[in-house]
Amino acid sequence: MIDPVRLDPVSVLPVLQVRVGDLPRKVIVVGDPNRAARAAEKLDNTRELGSYREYFSYAGDYNGVEIGVVSHGVGSAGAAVCFEELCRSGVDTIIRAGSAGGLQPNVVDGHLVIATAAVRNDGFSPGVVPPEFPAVADHDVTTALIEATGDAGRPVHRGIVLTSSVFYPHSVLGSALPQWQQAGVVAVEMEAAALLIIASLHRVAAGAIFAIDGNPLLERDEQMSGYDPHRDIVREAVDSMLDFALVALASLS
Repeated sequence: MIDPVRLDPVSVLPVLQVRVGDLPRKVIVVGDPNRAARAAEKLDNTRELGSYREYFSYAGDYNGVEIGVVSHGVGSAGAAVCFEELCRSGVDTIIRAGSAGGLQPNVVDGHLVIATAAVRNDGFSPGVVPPEFPAVADHDVTTALIEATGDAGRPVHRGIVLTSSVFYPHSVLGSALPQWQQAGVVAVEMEAAALLIIASLHRVAAGAIFAIDGNPLLERDEQMSGYDPHRDIVREAVDSMLDFALVALASLS
C-alpha cells in the first residue's frame, strides 16, 4: 500500500497559501468565501490563515476544539485542489457544509440533507480513480451529523446525493435530473464526490451536510431560470447547517 502524501509542517500550501502547521486537524469546507467568513464568526479566537483566489482559510475554537474553515469555490475541479491540499497537510476530518437542490418531492427549500454517498458525475474523480470506485461518506462523520441534527427543528433527510459538473443544463442534451430522482437520489450539488474520493485516497474521514435552496423538478424548472438562493428560508437553513456541522466536527475530537 502506498502511504498518502503528507507535507512538512513548515511548508506553505501553494494554492491555499496557508502554512501546513497552522491548519487544525478538523476542517469545515464551504463553497462561498462569504459563507466561510460566516462560519468563522461562530468560532472563538478566530484568526485568518490565508486567502488566495476563492480559497479563504480561518481557524478558531468551538466547544474547546480547534477547527478550521476553508472555502473551495464552485465545481469539483477547483474544489479538489482545496481538498487535496488539506489532506496533504495532515487534516484528519473534513465536513462539507454546502447548498443543494432537492430532487425528491419531499426535499424542498429550508430542509437539510446529510449525504451517505455521492454519484460521481463530477467531472473530476474519473481522473484519479476508476469509475467502479465508490464515493462514500465516513460512517463516524455521518453518525455525528445525524446526532447533531437530532432536534433540528426542520426536516432532515439522509441519502445519496448527485455531484454534477453541470449547473445550468441546455436543451441539446437535456437534464438528467429526472433519471436520478427515479433512482432515489435525494439532492444535487457540485463538490461532494470529489471530497469523498480524495479523502478516501488519503485515509481522511469526510462527510457532508446540505441546506436545500430549491427543487428544480418539483418546480418544473430544470433550466433554473427561477432559481433564487438568497431568500430568508435558505439563509436560515444555511445558518442551522453551519451550527450542526460545527457541533458534529467538535464531537469527533
